[in-house]
Amino acid sequence: MSRESRNEQLFDEMSAFNRKLRAFFDAAVREEGLTLARARALFALSRRGPLTQKELAEELEIETPTLVRVLDGMARQDLIVRTEDATDRRAKRIDMTAAGKLAFERMHVLATDLRGQIASDISEEDIDTALSVVRRLMRNLQHLDQGKVLP
Repeated sequence: MSRESRNEQLFDEMSAFNRKLRAFFDAAVREEGLTLARARALFALSRRGPLTQKELAEELEIETPTLVRVLDGMARQDLIVRTEDATDRRAKRIDMTAAGKLAFERMHVLATDLRGQIASDISEEDIDTALSVVRRLMRNLQHLDQGKVLP
């Protein structure tokens, strides 16, 4: 098999895996009363702390109007609170409520369990190799995105 064919197969498999994982996790979080977008927002807020709407939209790689709809739903579920930013009154800071933190904890346990089941028969060495490859692919993609020549 040619290098070009193997590259194509690698990217096709990674793409298919990502689609399947997102669909599976979406179905799992829906059973908990959330959506994938809301769960992703909770993970981002847990990882980075309170964020402005703009920062959260960038973190989730979605448009601000899309995020506003997600946040409206999260506010109705009492998962987040919006407050004025101390340095820019036009900006809103998003933070998790106590209910949001509990929901995040449930989603974190669910995600950890799911990852463990998916990777259960893969050795630590293979995980390390996969991580190394994915990190190099990401670095190469970032270089291309910045218009740099790859080493």
